Amino acid sequence: MSAPSAGGRGAAVPALFSEPWQGQGVPKEGHRALDEGHSGPHKEHGALGEGHGVRGEGHGAPGEGQGVLDAGHGVLGEEQGLPERWGVPDEERLARAALTRLVEPGDQAVGRWLRRMGPVALCRALTGKGKPPPGATGDRLAGCALRAAGLDPVADLALIARCGGRFICPGDLDWPGQLDDLGDARPVGLWVRGPAGLRMWALRSVAVVGARACSDYGAHVAATLGAGLAERGWVVVSGAAHGVDGAAHRGALAAGGATIAVLASGVDVPYPRGHAELIERIAEQGLVLAELPPGAHPTRPRFVLRNRVIAALTRGTVVVEAQFRSGSLVTARRAQQLGRSTMGVPGPVTSGLSVGVHELLRGEAVLVTDAAEVAELIGGIGDLAPERRGPLVERDLLDPVTARVLEALSARGGNDLREVARESGTGCDEALGRLHELLALGFVERHGDRWELVRPVSPGDGARRGDPPNRGNRVKGLRR
Repeated sequence: MSAPSAGGRGAAVPALFSEPWQGQGVPKEGHRALDEGHSGPHKEHGALGEGHGVRGEGHGAPGEGQGVLDAGHGVLGEEQGLPERWGVPDEERLARAALTRLVEPGDQAVGRWLRRMGPVALCRALTGKGKPPPGATGDRLAGCALRAAGLDPVADLALIARCGGRFICPGDLDWPGQLDDLGDARPVGLWVRGPAGLRMWALRSVAVVGARACSDYGAHVAATLGAGLAERGWVVVSGAAHGVDGAAHRGALAAGGATIAVLASGVDVPYPRGHAELIERIAEQGLVLAELPPGAHPTRPRFVLRNRVIAALTRGTVVVEAQFRSGSLVTARRAQQLGRSTMGVPGPVTSGLSVGVHELLRGEAVLVTDAAEVAELIGGIGDLAPERRGPLVERDLLDPVTARVLEALSARGGNDLREVARESGTGCDEALGRLHELLALGFVERHGDRWELVRPVSPGDGARRGDPPNRGNRVKGLRR
């Protein structure tokens, strides 16, 4: 059932991983990297034995590869075992790591097989070492056989550890539970770089996505949103692409906030190449994650499938500039299907980059213009955006009768009392009282029997910058 490891330490390697993996083991530098990648007291924990943590999805019926799960035998050796905080047995972790190379992300048929058979039995089935999964075609099995020729999940785990990363699975304490909303399209596992805990960061995260070929307006809005959300304690999630994605990441980083980049390639393959420095900075200060194993390169379908992870991982999705056919709209619509908040930032109706967003806003998306409005929509009780008001002028604070008397005064030459009373629809006594009130506030002045509006102060009158536009004490008087 097992074969000695290459290191000669006598560690049991399950039969699942014999041919092509038999005897390969983890090189010494790989062991060292795995130890260095997990700081703290977890270094001292041995391999996961019987009863450690959650085993994740079902492991299938006896006879379908379950005999290889020998309790207490870690495939990485007792001294190089995975930390106890990882609740998945080593055999399952290796099987899931192998599946990320065997199958494409988001394959719902694979998700159904995984749910019914478990990762170990499914991996054996797809590599020709067990009964084929129900409904699997010959072409699919032939494709998996070609990929299995170079399969080495132990080396992949050692490589991600040397990159300062890790591979997390359903059942791990760091696994974000909201990804389970994807059902059979849930990721098999996630390759992650970065020091933070993914599960905790994802609990308060929001996606900011949009056009790659965005305008200056779109880049400005995305960066402002990223910075504003980061300042409010939200984690900004995006795809690290050119345009809106990169601007949102940079805005969050500039504000000293948290950000997550979800890649359509391996976490050690920066894409686009022009964002290599940005992605490296995100890995140092935030998190970079991918469904694909190290060394994998992006393809067009993988970008589309990556978007479902962004939608499920976050509390809501904001779209900043998108054409009618845009991957960001795929993210937004998937977020709607998952019951997440979907938001859009409007743009010029004459711009083709705004067509997709405006179409989204005609549906169930909510219009937002800044980070405060986003936080109000997806945040908790009390996360309210400030009330928006137009400019307030002094005459807005006058009561209706006084305002009517003021409006009755002619802008040319003024009026006598009877004219003011007639135009304002008040008696002479009432009009006189209101005129004296306006005189005290600095709106009018009296010249004999005529009442005139106070003319605005011009720069030539010696007014200082910042003074009220009219003479008098009406600002002070109205605010008492």
